[in-house]
Order: sequence, then structure tokens, then C-alpha cells
Amino acid sequence: MGQFDFEATFGDDYLYFYADVLRDEHNDADTEVIVNALGLTGDETVLDAPCGHGRISNRLAQRGIKVVGVDSTELFLERARADGNGAVEYLQGDLRALPVGGPFDVVLSWFTSFGYFDDDGNRQVLSEYRRVLRPGGRLLLELHNHDEIVRRFTPAPFSIVTRRGDDMMIDTSEFDTVMGRMETDRVIVRDGETRESHHSVRMPTIPELRGWLDDAGFASSTFTARNGEEPSIDRPRLIVIAAA
Repeated sequence: MGQFDFEATFGDDYLYFYADVLRDEHNDADTEVIVNALGLTGDETVLDAPCGHGRISNRLAQRGIKVVGVDSTELFLERARADGNGAVEYLQGDLRALPVGGPFDVVLSWFTSFGYFDDDGNRQVLSEYRRVLRPGGRLLLELHNHDEIVRRFTPAPFSIVTRRGDDMMIDTSEFDTVMGRMETDRVIVRDGETRESHHSVRMPTIPELRGWLDDAGFASSTFTARNGEEPSIDRPRLIVIAAA
């Protein structure tokens, strides 16, 4: 497992290069999937952790839902607060020791926001999610489908280039089959400057993740593709709903 450079990975470069991906229509669609998957009515309390720059939290709050957002990156929280106009309570904190007590009806982890730590740390994140949920509350995870991404991987390093004008973000990844992790070297070329960083994401299989959720105290868990159908090797995203 390489050293995860959180500060470099989740900073201004992230907001800059993902701006074209995380447009309003994309964020609105994500929010709609979440609302439909959980059957939210507007009376719930939701913890969005990590909340990033508030693109989901603020939209849920617009529907009358009481939302608390937690993230470790102050830059993201500043953006979230500015866009949210005070509708969401935003707190800086570590997922392994959440700065909230709950209880919440829902905990949300969206856009491959789980798996940043070693296995002990990732299990602690799930335990913290369970701690702050009320009995019967639900955790929603959205992440890569391990089997799909491994199926289409190549033995050589796998590269993705994101361009914005003359600027580039180049991600070169390798899959560590022993540790079950995607290891990514990132090169940023922006405004004539070059920066390098590394990030690493654990990608548990469905049986692994089900076991981790059981160990964290969740009573049940369901796994579907983003379209609501069964997960398969040709469906890249995975939605997990675990009941406390």
C-alpha cells in the first residue's frame, strides 16, 4: 500500500479537473438516485461523510432534509458552506472518529469515498457509521464494483488522462491483487507547473464487504448495480444499503 497523499489528492486540483464531470446535471442525477434508493421523504436526518464540497449535502437540504456533512478537507468544507447558505452543518473530521453522535436515519458515502485506509481503518469507518445510526437506520455506500474493474483491467499500468484546456491530470493505476487495492500515481500539469501524488483505494469484493458490515454490527445488507439490477461483471458501480 502506497502512502495516500490526502492533501494533494483532495485539493484545488481536484475541484478544477472534476468541474466538467461534476456539473449540476450530474449532481442532480446522483441526488435523485440517492433519494429513490432510500425512499427519502424529507423528514430524515442524514450524515454525509465524507461530504466533499457539498454537492450532495446541499441538494438534500434543499429537499427539506436535515443534513450534517463531515470531511477532512477544509477547502472542500469552505466551498460547501459557501454554496449551502447555512442549510447544512459542516464539520471537519476523520471518518474513523466521526465528530458527531447522531442518531441519524441515514449515513451516506458516495462516489467511491470508502476504502482510503488500511483494512483496520476501513473497518473502523464502518463501525463509526453504525455507531451514529439509529436502530433501523441505513448506510448507503456507492463505490466501484470490484469484479467489473478487475475484469477489464490490463496487466500493464492503466492510465486515464483528464484534460481541461492545456492542463492535464494523468492517473496511472495498478491493481494490487494481494491487498485488493487500486494504487494510483497522479501527475498534474496545470498552468505550466507539474505536481505528483499517490492515492490508494481498497476495493473489497461483495462477500468481503458483507462480512465487514456484519462485523460492524449491521443487521442486513443488500447489493445492487446503480440501475437497481443485480451486480455483474459488466456493471461498474455498486450500491450497498446496510440496515443498522
